[in-house]
This record gives sequence, structure tokens and C-alpha cells, in this order.
Amino acid sequence: MRNLVVGVGDYSLDGVIGEVGSPFFGFCRSVPDDPEHAAWTAEVQQRAEVHIFGRVTYEGFAGWFPNLTGDPTADILNKGRKVVFSRTLERADWDNTTIAGGDLVEEIAKLKADGDGDIAAYGGISFLRSLVRHDLVDEYRLTVYPFIVGGGTTLFDVPESRALDLAGSVAFGNGVLGLTYRRAAAAS
Repeated sequence: MRNLVVGVGDYSLDGVIGEVGSPFFGFCRSVPDDPEHAAWTAEVQQRAEVHIFGRVTYEGFAGWFPNLTGDPTADILNKGRKVVFSRTLERADWDNTTIAGGDLVEEIAKLKADGDGDIAAYGGISFLRSLVRHDLVDEYRLTVYPFIVGGGTTLFDVPESRALDLAGSVAFGNGVLGLTYRRAAAAS
């Protein structure tokens, strides 16, 4: 059985996701590179047997990554199995990509039951929020930056609260935190 992993790269201390063009997004780009941070982020991609996307993110990635060579992320995504969730996309030209146009919960259940290894979920934000809202996420990998936004788009829009277990935390040399939370273990 596969686990669905959501990784959020630009996450503020007050739980806001960095949106392109915002001051917070600019701040995230200004943080110095850190090899340990990069390796922690890449770990999700390397563990994944399936990479899933919403349509908008898929179209952006499909227009960019197939043309890159020698880039670790591009190498993983170009070779890997990909599924794009869309009811409007008619074809997916990126190698190893299929379109899932049915019910999100049912489609994710099929992917989870279809083997081992993780499912790595990429945005857009509305797609990720749908995964969270339907309680489909088994692991959250949050990259928390030392920045308070004060308002904006958040990841968590859930109908009821849920407990999570802290599976790991690391402070990178560039001031960023990597936090891993997993679905809470069943109470005994």
C-alpha cells in the first residue's frame, strides 16, 4: 500500500504558502542554498513511485522539465510515472503520464492500492487543499521559513481537526526548518 506525501516548499511560520510575486515568495528565493536542505527536499521525489499533479502545475512542469538534462529533479520526473488530475485536459504528452478524470477519492484509493513506494503530490494549491480536505494525505513535508506573512493562502482548510505525529524535524544552516508529520497512529 502506497502512502501519499504532500511536500510544501515555501511555507511561512504562520502557515501561509508562498505565492509567486509575493514578498514572501521573494524572501524564500533570497535564502541561501543549503545542501542538506536540498537533499531533504529531494528525498520525497526519490522515494516516490508515482508523482501526481493538478492540471495547472502539470502543464507548467510538462513545459519545463522535459527540456532539462542533468537536473536531478528533471531526471526523476522525466523517467517516473506521473498522473495528472483533471476533468478538462484531453491529452498528456509528457512521457509516462496518464490522466485521472474521475472522483478524486476513488482515484487516489486506486493509486494507493496499486503497489509500494510513495505517491508524491505537487500543486497547485487547490489540488493540494483537496487532498487535505478529503483526508487523503499520509505524510506532510513542510519547509518552514522564518517569515510571518500575516494572511494569505493556507494549506489546511479541513472540515474537522485531526491529530498528526511528528516523524522528524531538522534545522538547516540557512535558517529554514524541515518538518515531517504523519497520520496519527491509531489509539490503542
